[in-house]
Amino acid sequence: MDLWEYEKQLNKKGYNYIGGCDEAGRGPLYGPVVAACVCLPKDFKLDGLTDSKKLTEKKREQFYDILIDQVVYAIGIVSPEEIDEINIYEASRKAMKIAIEKVRKKIKLDYVITDAMPIDLDIPVLPIIKGDSKSITIAASSVIAKVTRDRMLYEIDRKYPEYGFKNHKGYPTKKHIENINKYGLIKGYRKTYGPIKKYIEEGKC
Repeated sequence: MDLWEYEKQLNKKGYNYIGGCDEAGRGPLYGPVVAACVCLPKDFKLDGLTDSKKLTEKKREQFYDILIDQVVYAIGIVSPEEIDEINIYEASRKAMKIAIEKVRKKIKLDYVITDAMPIDLDIPVLPIIKGDSKSITIAASSVIAKVTRDRMLYEIDRKYPEYGFKNHKGYPTKKHIENINKYGLIKGYRKTYGPIKKYIEEGKC
């Protein structure tokens, strides 16, 4: 599959500055949701770039360093507290909008493609199902979002090594749940998420 297909078709229609947007961190019990918006140069090449979930951590890190040096991008972050307030779907949308608006302060985007997320903007937006494995621009944003969020969790891990954040990145693994039951909750947990909600309701904190 040609990962440039969407971009080529949009270029033919006269769109020159296409932003791709994706997020990382919908499923974890801990931490923010992080989105990235990316606009690639037309001559950009990075062999092997695809959906971040299909890449090893080492490869994501390598691609991240190349991407942030060669593309126009921005990050949007929505806190766990706000995720609890507005729900993760709306928080993901908000994070994307923040990232998009930051990019629009740098260049004049004329089109946005997203990984399945409809967003209300004053320029056209195309949500693509499984977009991170169909569009090179969305794939680039998925890598930047994922690595950005993972690095935030590494910082938390240094502060609270007993929780094992460097291994599970906040996702609800068996070991993570065990560590919560053993050490309790720290600031940053999403209190509306099942295991955390249950923990609170059972009066364990």
